[in-house]
Amino acid sequence: MRRILATLAAVVGFAGALAADEPTKLAEPPPTGLSVATFAAGCFWCVEPPYDKTEGVVSTTSGYTGGKVAGATYRQVGSGNTGHTEAVRVVYDPKKVSYDKLLDIYWKNVDPLDASGQFCDKGEPYRPAIFFHDEEQKRLAEASKAALAASGRFKQPIVVAIEPAREFWVAEDYHQDYYLKNPTKYAYYRWGCGRDARLEQLWVKKEGM
Repeated sequence: MRRILATLAAVVGFAGALAADEPTKLAEPPPTGLSVATFAAGCFWCVEPPYDKTEGVVSTTSGYTGGKVAGATYRQVGSGNTGHTEAVRVVYDPKKVSYDKLLDIYWKNVDPLDASGQFCDKGEPYRPAIFFHDEEQKRLAEASKAALAASGRFKQPIVVAIEPAREFWVAEDYHQDYYLKNPTKYAYYRWGCGRDARLEQLWVKKEGM
């Protein structure tokens, strides 16, 4: 039900930070003219990069959503007892990038066949999900999921949940932009978790069929 914290701390080197976790804060509304999208695809560190390099995306924020504990910390969420899911909040300019484009990026960075978690991380905190913020996002997300299911790419069902967005608690500072702050440890984590190997198997190899 959880990533083993002691092992992860040894790999990425923030055991001290875990002990210092304080209650998290709710995300603030986006500036006027900007929109929000929320995606879960396992470890939130790995969801930020593909969106950060997308034109029209203003910011990405790692955090926790969908749970029953206000101000939940990484330690609490990792226990699997709070009901939270690790997710990334994407603030974007809809005049420069469409929600459909953000969905396309999402699908290429998730294992849509595994509802138990993602890659080496299992349990509710790491389940895949698209959290819609309005009816149009819901419609587009459901349409994209249906199109993928009908494409014949996969024999197994597409198990990514599509749910209404709920409170989003901003994760601790040491999680934000982790791939930029700790590139070597981040790369080791991605490799050790088998994320890229699985994504290549799911998407790259199948593209060449």
